[in-house]
Amino acid sequence: MLGIGKKDKELDAAVKELANADTLAFGGVGIASQILPATEAYRYVERALGEHPAEARKKVDWLIKHGSPAGKAYAATLLDRVDPSAGRAAWERLHDDDAEFTTFSGCVMGRATLRDYAAERLAGE
Repeated sequence: MLGIGKKDKELDAAVKELANADTLAFGGVGIASQILPATEAYRYVERALGEHPAEARKKVDWLIKHGSPAGKAYAATLLDRVDPSAGRAAWERLHDDDAEFTTFSGCVMGRATLRDYAAERLAGE
């Protein structure tokens, strides 16, 4: 169960990783399909939201306000999965942010602004 001792520290470490992320990737990247540390952290927080929702939700809410541009995108995506209305509100808030981050989809690397990424999410893409 999350929320006790070691798991608290692991959740904090995962949120810190996301807060400093410069790349958004939900799967493996590159030819070797390497899983980035931020992707592993995202998956950890995603599990924590299911196992210990109150504590994890506070961390995600903090991340949406204080994270890097990629960290904010990860946080809004997490909110979208557990609370679609909160996710939509997060994307709407990020829709005015021109901060950039790197994206990866398989071997394809790109750049995005929070504005553009949020607009795609709000449009259902």
